[in-house]
Amino acid sequence: MATFLNLLIVGLATGAIYALIALGYTMVYGIIELINFAHGDIFTLGTFVTIAILSALGVTAANPPDTMSWVLVSELALACIGSFLFCAVLGVLIERVAYRPLRNAPRLAPLISAIGVSLVLQDVGKLWFGNTNVSFVSLPIGSVALGPLNVDVINIFVLVVAIVLMIGLQLLVTRTRIGRAMRAVAQDRDAAALMGVNVNLVIGITFFIGAGLAGAAAFIYSLKFPNTYFYLGFEQGLIAFTAAVLGGIGNLVGAMFGGLIIGLIYSLVTLIPDTILPHGGNAWNKAVIFAILILILVFRPSGLFGQNTPEKV
Repeated sequence: MATFLNLLIVGLATGAIYALIALGYTMVYGIIELINFAHGDIFTLGTFVTIAILSALGVTAANPPDTMSWVLVSELALACIGSFLFCAVLGVLIERVAYRPLRNAPRLAPLISAIGVSLVLQDVGKLWFGNTNVSFVSLPIGSVALGPLNVDVINIFVLVVAIVLMIGLQLLVTRTRIGRAMRAVAQDRDAAALMGVNVNLVIGITFFIGAGLAGAAAFIYSLKFPNTYFYLGFEQGLIAFTAAVLGGIGNLVGAMFGGLIIGLIYSLVTLIPDTILPHGGNAWNKAVIFAILILILVFRPSGLFGQNTPEKV
């Protein structure tokens, strides 16, 4: 039971990261109906930016800090903000250069453009940090006892940060003026423009927020997992895309819960013994996730919460 509960907590923390990445996919699809295949690679560059900022501040894998201090906390906060802003600005630039000129083109054109941007960002990451694993700094964060469980503090931290960001996004979309504008553009772009909504600005803000959340996810991923590499975003992006489809592409609440569910499945599959699956469940995590994606697309393409996209007349 203790092992099961520990895996449950780990799965929720991992799923929270997937949920933050999935929100970027679902926001972009909800507003311009485009699967932004470059989104996962923006996440990868966010991990590189996190490492670069911490290295510039003297916090490296080769020279890890001995104890937590307010100075270290401020350095981590700076890395988080830097990763968020870098990815957010990069998302806006990608939308302006690669997607906006093709907004009224046949649907295949922006899709191919997104794949091209993904490959470019992968090569940028490869040129920046090479094609091998890059280690994150190991922080002196221990665990806390919750009854019979010893829970890593980092898992609690990841959950708290992710939940705060997800709640903040939901409030932004449902309670603010820019949120109303985003929902109006998602429902009918032309009608929103006739009502005085600056469509280009709203779409740019959507890319800013979605890519920024990928940057925040990259930061907390950097704290939780040991290393990164230039191809990381492709793998993590596919899993996050599965979470978005599971919840209902275009549905923010669906993406949040879809990420948590995928994280739980990804973690709990490790309990399957090798007598049932060759080499045990740990070797089949990704296969199970993508099998779920196929089943969703076949039997419930609208996802668990339904697609929050308008009917085009």
